[in-house]
Amino acid sequence: MQTMDTQQTTPAGGLFSPAAARNSEAILGLLATHLPAHGHVLEIASGSGQHALAAAHALHDIVWQASDPSPEALQSIEAWRNDNPLPNLPAPLRVDMTGPDTWPDQTYDALVCINMIHISPWEATEGLMALAGKVLPLGGLLYLYGPYRELDVPLAPSNAAFDESLKARNPAWGLRDSRDVSREAKKHGLRFTRRVEMAANNISLIYRRF
Repeated sequence: MQTMDTQQTTPAGGLFSPAAARNSEAILGLLATHLPAHGHVLEIASGSGQHALAAAHALHDIVWQASDPSPEALQSIEAWRNDNPLPNLPAPLRVDMTGPDTWPDQTYDALVCINMIHISPWEATEGLMALAGKVLPLGGLLYLYGPYRELDVPLAPSNAAFDESLKARNPAWGLRDSRDVSREAKKHGLRFTRRVEMAANNISLIYRRF
């Protein structure tokens, strides 16, 4: 699997996320073992667009559909895309997890959501699970990445401080309990299948549509 050079210059109009530059390779290495050889992926809350570009570059036979509700993010995704044209990276979609009227109708082989659940109201997670239940086929993949609270796993001091800073910015934000996320997923026909520890006290959570 060939990945992007993390030292790439940010294009005009593009945003740069140091975290995305650091963790793209590890995320894609894990995803590559779970995604089908060919197919379509919808990324929710694509942010700067760096993950989308890296994924399209590394996974040649996967069409990677980036999306975000933010005009600034959509502009950044388009800037990265225009600076690095790839046939499997279409124009981004405006998709808001709290606005069902923005949700796409087509089926996807996988949904990917990186670092959204803790920086959004709980209603966004409810929307994400409802969308996954709607657009994923049987066996389809839902992949989540980020920091979580977990039963019997002490909260790292850095994650505790991050949680407090998020709640100070918006009381509706904050680290979620992974059990609550899995319970919400189950309501929409998604079964939790795997947890993988990642760098910087993040974890990957993998679900399948059943």
